[in-house]
Amino acid sequence: MISKGNLLNIYFNKTDINKNAYPFFLPFFRHADGLKIHPKVTFFVGENGTGKSTLLEAIAIASGFNPEGGSINFNFNTRASHSVLHQHIRTSRGINRRTDGYFLRSESFFNVSTEIENLDAEPFPKAPPIINSYGGNSLHEQSHGEAFWSVFLNRFSGNGFYILDEPEAALSPSRQMAMLLRMHELIADNSQFIIATHSPILITYPDALIYEFSEEGVQLRTYDQTGLFQTYNDFFRDPSYMVNRLLR
Repeated sequence: MISKGNLLNIYFNKTDINKNAYPFFLPFFRHADGLKIHPKVTFFVGENGTGKSTLLEAIAIASGFNPEGGSINFNFNTRASHSVLHQHIRTSRGINRRTDGYFLRSESFFNVSTEIENLDAEPFPKAPPIINSYGGNSLHEQSHGEAFWSVFLNRFSGNGFYILDEPEAALSPSRQMAMLLRMHELIADNSQFIIATHSPILITYPDALIYEFSEEGVQLRTYDQTGLFQTYNDFFRDPSYMVNRLLR
């Protein structure tokens, strides 16, 4: 649970599994025994289908979060689509107590927003509406990007453990840069992030671990070693050439 402090390591339990079944045939699980997690920021990058979000989801569930996202107190189920990987990972953590935590995933953020409205429709007599912690305005009545930003700006309170799955999906490039600043503020307040992303902006955060997932497994990379950086770099050096080459 998040109260146990910083996530230090995750280990894969490979006993009693069908190696040909999902998610155990994914390359990162086949080729690694576990991963070290950075005390500040750990990034998962790589092509679609290599298991970034699957592992992130498993870490979230093993940490006590609802599979569809939200805080540690959310307990709802729109559609059970998560894998059983969380049953086959073990975590080691520090001893400092966490006071906040959140699992934010792009694909099920709508469901979290709906759950907040459902809970606030039957408020507890002595408790303020949950939406107050998100800026006070319905997340459904904002654009997708503004609602995401409301979570970063208002809901994340520091001394927290934050797991983010493709947050850039809702954020413009300028907001992604603003997110770096917000992350830095929260990290200075003793927070830890694990982020699966396709954003070349987010992974510029200094003093972080970047794991690249591929068909060969999972490897530690520097920023400019990642396929993510190299793809964008090749494109922006000569966009016209790249587009003409693609469309020939």
